[in-house]
Amino acid sequence: MAAVCWLLIHCLLFASSSAHNDFFTSIGQMTDLLFTEKDLVTSLKDYIRAEENKLEQIKKWADKLDVLSAAATQDPEGFLGHPVNAFKLMKRLNTEWAELESLVLTDMSDVFISNLTIQRQHFPNDDDQTGAAKALMRLQDTYQLDTNIISTGELPGSSLGASHQSALTVDDCYDLGKVAYSEADYYHTELWMVQALKQLDEGETSSTVDAITILDYLSYSVYQQGELERALEFTRRLLELGRPDDYLPERKKYEELCRGEGIRMTPRRQSRLFCRYYDNNRHPRYVIGPVKEEDEWDRPRIVRYHDIVSDKEMEKVKELAKPRLQRATISNPITGVLETAHYRISKRRATVHDPQTGKLTTAHYRVSKSAWLGAYEHPVVDKINQRIEDITGLDVTTAEDLQVANYGVGGQYEPHFDFGRKDEPDAFEELGTGNRIATWLLYMSDVQAGGATVFTDVRAAVWPKKGTAVFWYNLYPSGEGDYRTRHAACPVLVGNKWVSNKWIHERGQEFRRRCGLQEMD
Repeated sequence: MAAVCWLLIHCLLFASSSAHNDFFTSIGQMTDLLFTEKDLVTSLKDYIRAEENKLEQIKKWADKLDVLSAAATQDPEGFLGHPVNAFKLMKRLNTEWAELESLVLTDMSDVFISNLTIQRQHFPNDDDQTGAAKALMRLQDTYQLDTNIISTGELPGSSLGASHQSALTVDDCYDLGKVAYSEADYYHTELWMVQALKQLDEGETSSTVDAITILDYLSYSVYQQGELERALEFTRRLLELGRPDDYLPERKKYEELCRGEGIRMTPRRQSRLFCRYYDNNRHPRYVIGPVKEEDEWDRPRIVRYHDIVSDKEMEKVKELAKPRLQRATISNPITGVLETAHYRISKRRATVHDPQTGKLTTAHYRVSKSAWLGAYEHPVVDKINQRIEDITGLDVTTAEDLQVANYGVGGQYEPHFDFGRKDEPDAFEELGTGNRIATWLLYMSDVQAGGATVFTDVRAAVWPKKGTAVFWYNLYPSGEGDYRTRHAACPVLVGNKWVSNKWIHERGQEFRRRCGLQEMD
């Protein structure tokens, strides 16, 4: 491990991929991390001992009462006929059970969690881990190292004892392959996915990844390198492993829905979708002139509002947005901070939720240009914001600015969630307005072909129509995320697509959408 460590240090000193390359500048600082981890292990063991002592006390109590209650219930009247037994029963139920309850509720993890929280500020971050992975791949290329040699830790020139050699697990190899994949480095993706698959085939187990997932990455990365026969070979093996008949990777679902295929809406459910005139409980602005509301989907409920903005208003929004479309701004779901990213016609990188691992991963996220418009910038923007509030009944003062996006031919937005998940505890923390409770999506152009908004989990598709807006809740009344709202923007086949969206946040909705335990429609 030490041999790998010094080589990584050397590479990291010259790496440009990490945002925190000054973090690892010496062996000393890396050594500090080792001792930090050692302290945390000691703290963790102390916590385990405390939990074991607590459980031992509870077990002794349970065993004692088990014997007592077994004897007492054989002859309840005779048992309670003895005044001491009657007194002790009253005492146990009145005081001793309360003491046991207090013991059970005692949190033994406070010291460990406090220590972990203090030390976490010194931990490497995602960029550091990615940088270390790239450094390992640079070593691999420079010294022409086989993946198996790196995986076993038996590096050339290493004279370290077995206790200092550290092997890579299947999960480690898979993670290295994913780092390469996120960079469109299909050469290294193939090398490390092959190594992960080899270790699985040799009997190593993994609780986070299986052969099917690895083969999925392998077949695509080999295909991207132009090796069609090998890609087909990996695909055949994947199929032989036996996916369920109804299984489709999310990418396939997404592409099918974009083509208008595989939409799951039965005639019976379709019959329960209606159009209506809507005034939001007799809102003063819409009593005389209600808006036209159409049910697009039932579970989750997605509604469309027709003729919700005028052509003049849409043109003004486009006019305001066009000068800013050179750069695109995204909300980083890890930090919650709004960040500016350089627009590139080929791809944009953003952090997304990987549905297979449940973790965050880097993906080619959006091919579009976007800009943000504040209400103060023009009366039309302010008017649209007010209209959203009046129709949805939600407070938009804590919402994000209106985001305007333009998708040209091939423009898309891959499957994602709008809300921050439980594995993103700091999502939107910088905004201080809570999670994204709802999404308002306004279509500002017709699209000749393609460009649908599709919901991959429920197999729903909503097609662009100029002047209409669709609306859905991202969170249940309980505050839990509605994972059925995972959605994507399909590539524009012919035409030009303009949309604007408003992400509405939890703060300020306390009396507008009541909290509740309901988590299903």
